[in-house]
Amino acid sequence: MSRPMIEIRNLRIIRNGVTVLDVPDLSFEEGRITSLIGPNGAGKSTLLLSIMRLVRPDGGEIRHRGETILTGKSIHRVRRKMAMVFQEPLLFSASVYNNIASGLKMRGMGRDEIRNAVGQAMEFLAISHLVRRQAGTLSGGEAQRVNLARALATGPEVLLMDEPFSSLDAPSREAFMNDLEKIIRGKGITTIFATHDRSEAIRLADGIIVMNEGRIVQSGKPNDITQYPASEFVASFMGTETIISGAVDGSGGGVFSVSVDGASVEAVGHAEPGSTVTFCIRPDNIVFSPNPSESSARNSFRGKVVKVMPMGLFQKVYFDCGFTLVAYVTSQSMNRLDIRPGRELTASFKATAVHVIKVRK
Repeated sequence: MSRPMIEIRNLRIIRNGVTVLDVPDLSFEEGRITSLIGPNGAGKSTLLLSIMRLVRPDGGEIRHRGETILTGKSIHRVRRKMAMVFQEPLLFSASVYNNIASGLKMRGMGRDEIRNAVGQAMEFLAISHLVRRQAGTLSGGEAQRVNLARALATGPEVLLMDEPFSSLDAPSREAFMNDLEKIIRGKGITTIFATHDRSEAIRLADGIIVMNEGRIVQSGKPNDITQYPASEFVASFMGTETIISGAVDGSGGGVFSVSVDGASVEAVGHAEPGSTVTFCIRPDNIVFSPNPSESSARNSFRGKVVKVMPMGLFQKVYFDCGFTLVAYVTSQSMNRLDIRPGRELTASFKATAVHVIKVRK
């Protein structure tokens, strides 16, 4: 396992008497990409600014390669090994070349060294043709690439990014993410980026940290976060809308059943009869068929399509079978099954697809 590049212990930040960030124990491994995800006000940006020491903590410590970042020369030395990219590109009223070179000039690098570093950064991000352009004439995507090139030109060990893709249109975002991932993985840069978009986090990150109200509510690999959410908040934020509660009415043989609005949902595991269970089902684990007999899944329910919402590559289908299921369906399956509001179908999902969030006795 890689050693931690950044370690955080008992970090607290208080504003106007309110704790806005409380992180007891957190580390970021060298060379890994980590996403901080959560709603606005969750503390993502504050955590990034704390790591960069642009915000002074009210308690706790932050270590870089095992060394505590204190004040004065310690902060200055560590900051030179980090770079931060903000949501909106903060470019000088100057040429692209001079914007990218600005951080290197402040470090006192020689002219030839600067020219080589700037040229390499522009080549990596496919913006060499913009070298003489003025910053004010750039598109949003071009400006963000220049912003990132300026950060990468300094050769950082740690790259911090705050909502770096939010201002880009879909084609620019995808191209930017592809180039960014190639660069940071190729160079082995430890990267931490904040986003409220779960698709960005899943697409890029080795690990995801879910934040809410200044605290970490769950962390782990992308698959663990999406398939096994630790709370209703995490499940909902990561895209699972089928979150249901019911009373356990039977248990045995490694399976238990939950009574939900007159229906019985089976799940793998054990729960005491009489207890109340809250569980969720991922939208991609729900399958539709025209006839009840076509599914071998333990859970099959007859019902009607209530609503269909286009979601790009798939359709979001709301299905009423006594309780509401929300599923993702491909366009091909939509056409094959003639899925539309009012259409009667059978929705099925395996007992293993039921993830228990909470059990109350």
